[in-house]
Parts: sequence; structure tokens; C-alpha cells
Amino acid sequence: MNKAIQCLAITLIVYFSLSPFLIPETKAAEDYWESMFSMPTARNRLGVAVVEGQIYAIGGCNSTSRYLGTNEMYDPATDTWTTKASMPTPRRDFAIAVHKNKIYCISGESSYDPEGLGGIYSEVNEVYDPATDTWETKASIPTPRFGMCANVVDGKIYVIGGGHHSVYPPNVCSDKNEVYDPETDMWSEKTPLPTAVRFAASATVDGKIYILGGQAGLFLGGWHDFNQVYDVKNDVWSTAASVPVGFDAASAGATTGVFAPKRIYVFGGFTESSYTPRNLTQVYDPENNVWSTGASMPNPQARFDVAVVNDELYAIGSANDKYTPAGHETPSSPTPSPSPSQEPTSTPEPQPEPLPLTWMVVFAVSGSVVGVALLVYFKKRKR
Repeated sequence: MNKAIQCLAITLIVYFSLSPFLIPETKAAEDYWESMFSMPTARNRLGVAVVEGQIYAIGGCNSTSRYLGTNEMYDPATDTWTTKASMPTPRRDFAIAVHKNKIYCISGESSYDPEGLGGIYSEVNEVYDPATDTWETKASIPTPRFGMCANVVDGKIYVIGGGHHSVYPPNVCSDKNEVYDPETDMWSEKTPLPTAVRFAASATVDGKIYILGGQAGLFLGGWHDFNQVYDVKNDVWSTAASVPVGFDAASAGATTGVFAPKRIYVFGGFTESSYTPRNLTQVYDPENNVWSTGASMPNPQARFDVAVVNDELYAIGSANDKYTPAGHETPSSPTPSPSPSQEPTSTPEPQPEPLPLTWMVVFAVSGSVVGVALLVYFKKRKR
């Protein structure tokens, strides 16, 4: 009996001494990037969307094709790509959004003016159903354009800004705010943007749409630091703290506050007339209206798109890089968080906070003391 208890005491000492190392930390202390497997079809000016934790990279262009309908699915869990049914109308710089697990690809540039006055912009609204790997066509957008933002709030898709074709000046920016209702297959118009932009980044947080940066004015209208905020419920616009480094052709995503603090992350883009992609990570806190910077992208990108899965962000274009925000907590099950253009569904349950280091040490020391006391006690009894 005494030998059994002595063995138990030794086991307790060993276990509690090692326990701080057996309990894993589940939160990232700092933000960081990882390079993942790139798309089979290299391209940019594409659209990216998330359905059931899978990322769909659709359309765009590359050095061999001005307009693509390519549709490739990325599985973050296995870091693999699968080819899916192509978008019927090949195009680039279109709006993309998700509603009820269907992907809406709206307008964009589908051909080029033979007179050299810019692109021709399709009015098409094509919808992809990942469950059946099929496409269907819905009501066309009233104002065809390119380089616009799309975000989903309360079951409706808001297509904002962009550029449209004109003889002179060519390719002017648009202030349009057009709303599509997937349930009725109808379009309506809301209060326009205060400052017309194209190639802006956007994200949605708590029912508000943030239109960030972009080009404004004539053909090459500069790289701006706008932070235009649309309150969907009240149909009003306001301005918030300017982006630290103005840009166009960047991309953004928002974390939900479930697995990482609620923030908007703006990656890459062009910031100067040389058109050199940047590796910037600019972080916006909507609650406190302040900006900060994050870890630099491993591969500078512009004219790409961002997907959000479990509050980790994937920058997909010329590369496929995954960004894990500071304070990110790894979920125990793969419950996807909404992407920037995806309608929020049920909120995943947050995982328990990891045991603080102080308590872990106290736990280990206390257990070890108990084990040593048991050993001393039974040695004395043996004598």
C-alpha cells in the first residue's frame, strides 16, 4: 500500500512540475504572416469570397488573358486548391458578395473599347452556388462599372463607388450606392458617397460600411486617405480617422471579435505614382477610431482580394499569404467567420481563456509541495 502511495506522490511531483509546459497557449502574442500554397491560375484583379470555411477565387486577369472566368476553391484546413465551374462572363474588377451561402459576382470590366477610351463594363449579376457547383443570372445592376466595393448588411448587398466609362474624361469615378435585395431580385438606390472613389478597400463592422482610400477625380486621381463611413440603418454618411498612408488597389478584411479583437485590416495597395505594390498592414479600431500598423506582408500585393476565415485573413492574388492578428485565439473547431463581403450568420462560441501563467505556476508549485509532503510522511512511517 505504502509503495503505491509513494508512486502516486512521485507521479504528482513530476506531473505538476511539468504542467506549465503541458498547457498550451492558444492566443497569438503578436501578429504574423505565413505563406500558403498559391492559386493554380496566377492572376490579379479577381474577387474572393468565403462559404462554409472554403475560399473561392473567381475571375480576374493575368499576363496571358485580359479577362478570366476561372473559379478555384481553396481549403485552408488542407492548404489545397480545387477547380470549380467557371464564371459564365469572364471579367475583372467586379463586385463580389455572399448571401445565404451563394456568391454574387456583379458588373466589372468584361471587354475593352476598340477606340482606346477604356474598358467596357458588364451589367451582369451572376450567382454561384457552391453546393451544386452551378451558376445562374439575376437582375442586372442599373449602373455598370468597375473597381467598386460590395458589402452585405441585413441581407442586402451594397455596391458602392467604382469607375464608369465615359468619352471624356475617361473612366471617371462614381459616387453610386446601389442596393441589391437577393430575396426580391430588385435594385434600389441609396444616399451616394460623399467623395466618389474607385479601387477603394471596404469592410463592414456592426452594421456600418467603411470605404477606405481609393482613387478620386479624373483618370489617375491620386492615392487617398479617405475613411468614409456609411450607416446603413439611417442611410447617412460620415467621416472617421483618415488612413495613415493613402492608397488605391489595396484590400481589407474585418475580424469579428470572436477569435481576434474586432478590427479592420488594410493590406498592400499602390501608394505612389510608380505603381509599385506595397507590403503595408494598416489596422483600424472602429470603436476607438484609431489606426496602428501591423506586421508587413511577406509579398507586396496590389489588385488582390482578402478572405477571412476564423478571424484569420488570407491575402490572395500574386501570392496566398495568411495573416494571424495579435490576440488571435485558435478555435477548437473550424467555424468560419464572415469575410468582408459576407453576411454575418450565427456567432461562433468563443473558446475558454487560457490559464494565466501566474496561476499555472501556483498550481505546479502547490502540487509539487503536496507530493513531497506525502513522500516525507510515508518515509517516516516506514521507519
